[in-house]
Amino acid sequence: MITFQGQPMTLKGAQLKVGDKFPEFTAVDMELNAVSLSDTKGVRVFLSVPSVDTGVCSIELSKFMTFFKEIDNATCYSISMDLPFALHRWCQVNDNKNVKTLSDYKTQSFGKATGTVVEELNLLTRAVFVVDADNVIRHVEYVSEIASEPNYQDVLTKIGELTK
Repeated sequence: MITFQGQPMTLKGAQLKVGDKFPEFTAVDMELNAVSLSDTKGVRVFLSVPSVDTGVCSIELSKFMTFFKEIDNATCYSISMDLPFALHRWCQVNDNKNVKTLSDYKTQSFGKATGTVVEELNLLTRAVFVVDADNVIRHVEYVSEIASEPNYQDVLTKIGELTK
């Protein structure tokens, strides 16, 4: 069950699990260009976050920015419903060069494909997907409380296993 500040939330779509093929999606980058799964390669981390303008999301992205300073054989993507302009501002303010930010505001393609759209909030829930070069999910966490951070160590361990 997923909660937000203790209140049960409803996720639209089926949740993914380890071993599933990561589904095709299309989101928008900060320059309003479409980005799909097929545009990404190698080992990837996909972060589903509610909004970069919230404290927990900003902390999470900052931690992944730091982690990915040391990881050069995997790519990290953050997807939210934030408008591309908000993502651009956040990246500038936080000097983000290590996490690629994408917006799902237009069609909710990522959220629908990954079962991360929160019906009550019309935002994405907090989740982490580690995907290998063959688009197979090797780690997934739907964080049970949206206002909590994910298990960073589990993500880093799986990246390490996939990139050695």
